[in-house]
This record gives sequence, structure tokens and C-alpha cells, in this order.
Amino acid sequence: MKSSLRIAAGIAGAAAGFIATIGLLELTGFGNRADPITTGLVALFVVAPIGAVTGLVLATKLATRKDDNSGGLARNSLKSLGVVVLLCLAAGVTYAVYAYATATPWLNPNASNPLLVFEVRFPAGATVPTSPQGIAIELQTDLNTMPGEVTPAAFYRDGEQPVIAGEVELAFRTSHRQLTVNIQGQPSRIYPIDLTARAPHTPEFGTWRRLADGSEIRYRAKWPGKT
Repeated sequence: MKSSLRIAAGIAGAAAGFIATIGLLELTGFGNRADPITTGLVALFVVAPIGAVTGLVLATKLATRKDDNSGGLARNSLKSLGVVVLLCLAAGVTYAVYAYATATPWLNPNASNPLLVFEVRFPAGATVPTSPQGIAIELQTDLNTMPGEVTPAAFYRDGEQPVIAGEVELAFRTSHRQLTVNIQGQPSRIYPIDLTARAPHTPEFGTWRRLADGSEIRYRAKWPGKT
């Protein structure tokens, strides 16, 4: 029990020393005000830890009686320091897990967004514009909506069935995606997009997937630098 109290005193002393050192540095105008980032890093990771260790040793010394034979100041201080290091590591891991869990789930961070390349095939006799006017494409997810573009040069006819083509950016990592195709004067068509959250690149289109109205969609994910 006495050892636990000394360790607790050391931990409290380390916290007090860290905070007191930061406050003292602020009051004395420590560092280069023209470079506050470097100054802050030096204060936080160099000077303040020295203050924490000093506070830990002083608090441990105050909590250790002169007639105490349980290991001496150095041993008790090292025990307290070990606990402090473990607590710091635990806090760091907790923060890292929290930051990862709450970070924006970009699909391709620091690079161009992948594309959802698609074709929509309509039933024979359906009226489909031959230009982008009158066709609106939108990718809807649980995180965002993204307007798409049609590619008139890629429009074609599959027998009697007109086919339109286009693409839309895949910005976020999510498995909840659907593509809305709106043609002027016609009911809105919503196509589920059955890609995994990470939407890996595929060089070929998947199979045609049919809606109840007889229209069909096929698609693939296209990543930057790949064809």
C-alpha cells in the first residue's frame, strides 16, 4: 500500500510538473514567436517532459520517509515513471483509435478520386436523349451526393435498346451507394450500386442488373492511372 501511495504521488507530481512547466514557459515568453509551431513542439515534447520528470522525483521524495527501506528514491521514481509512460501510451493509442474511427473516410486520400463508370440500357422503344441535355445523373451515398456526367460519344444501341454511358466520382469509403438517373419527362430511376466500401479497380464492366421497369445498369470502378 505504501508503495502504491508513493507511485501515485509520483504520477501526480509528474502531471503537476508538466502543467507548471508549460505555464512557466508561457509566462516567460519561451521560444521564437515567429515560429510558434517549432516552439510549441519543443515545449511540449522536450522542456515540459523534463519538468514532468522533475516533479515526479520531487513528489516521490516527499512521499518517501527517511526510514523507508522499500527500495529508495530511485526505485520508487522509476516505478512512477513506468506507470506514467504506460498511461501516456494508453492515451496515445486511445486517441489514435478515436481519430481513425472519426476521420473522414476518403476512398483515395491525397490523390484523385476513383470513378464509377457506368452504362444504362433501356428497353426497346424507350425515348432517350442523344445529348447531355435532359439527363441528370447523381450518385447518392450515406455520406454525400455527387453529380455525374454522361458521355454522349459512348452512347450506342444494343439491337433495339438505347444505351447511355457516363461516370461519377467515388469520394468516400462506404458500401451504401445508389445511382439516380433522371431523364426529362420520365420517372426517376434509382440503381443500387453493389460495390464494396473500398471499391477496388476492375478493368471490365460487371453483369447487367435489371430494374422493375426493364432498364438495366452495369458498372465498374476505375482508379487513377488504370484503364
